[in-house]
Amino acid sequence: MRRHQIGVALTAACAALLLSGCGSGATMAPASSADSAGGAPEHGQVPDAEAQARAPRETAADSDLSRPVPEKTGGAGNIASKVQVTQQERQVIYTASMTVRAKDVTASAQQAKQIVTTAGGHLAREESSSAEETSAKALLEFKIPPARYPEVLGSLGKNLGKQLRLEQGTQDVTLQVADVESRLKSAQQALDSLRTLLKKADTIGQVLQVEREIAGREADLESLQAQQKELATQVGMATLTLQLVGPAAVVTEPTEEPAGFLGGLKSGWESLVAFLKVLLTVLGTVLPWLVVVAPVLVLAIVLLRRRRPERQAAVPAAETQPS
Repeated sequence: MRRHQIGVALTAACAALLLSGCGSGATMAPASSADSAGGAPEHGQVPDAEAQARAPRETAADSDLSRPVPEKTGGAGNIASKVQVTQQERQVIYTASMTVRAKDVTASAQQAKQIVTTAGGHLAREESSSAEETSAKALLEFKIPPARYPEVLGSLGKNLGKQLRLEQGTQDVTLQVADVESRLKSAQQALDSLRTLLKKADTIGQVLQVEREIAGREADLESLQAQQKELATQVGMATLTLQLVGPAAVVTEPTEEPAGFLGGLKSGWESLVAFLKVLLTVLGTVLPWLVVVAPVLVLAIVLLRRRRPERQAAVPAAETQPS
């Protein structure tokens, strides 16, 4: 019986040792796999825990370095790239003045009209003199589409004769057009509000007051509409003033006005000369009347002076007579 108990105890001890050996082998398996991945340690050397902890971080860093680095852009650049700039169409008025010396003024005027009409323009004003053909002059004012304006300008300067003078000017009225449109819109809204208020008026006084306001707003609205129409006309068509002169016609060149003291002196002298001309004109108008009226006035004055002593002598004689 005792031997049987000893045998059972030995069997149990062997089983415990066997189970403990299997457990230790199972726990060491991951370590050996980790050693094979990170490099096998030397025989009899225990892997360092800090090195094992650092290995995953190095692997992650290496994987991060292998990835493409996104390009960094500033916040202001991103905002600016998303902003869409709206380009406003410029409203420009084109004007030009040209003087051309032509052999035949009448024929050149007809040719100029044909050139402008072919380009889509029209004649706005015409003035001509009935002098001899060699001294004839003609003044033509054309309205030309801005898109064909340079082409027409060059054609008139080359085909009509010898170009003597050319002056061009441009005026940007974009802000003025926008201002008129804004004021026109505000005036229309105010007028609509007043008309709505007129429907709600209860007394005659309120009706009359609102009607006066409506009349004033309508006048302002019509004025703004006229300004808008005029600006649209000037912008929609370029203005060219063409002066045609004959071979013997005298052309007066425009002179530049001097500035400063000399300019003021010249203006003052011209004003003085103009005043003297007006004064002499008035004197010339009055002088014939003075020739007729002056003798009559002198005769009347002489007669009055002669009668005055006689009256003075008659008064003392009347006083000396006895009563």
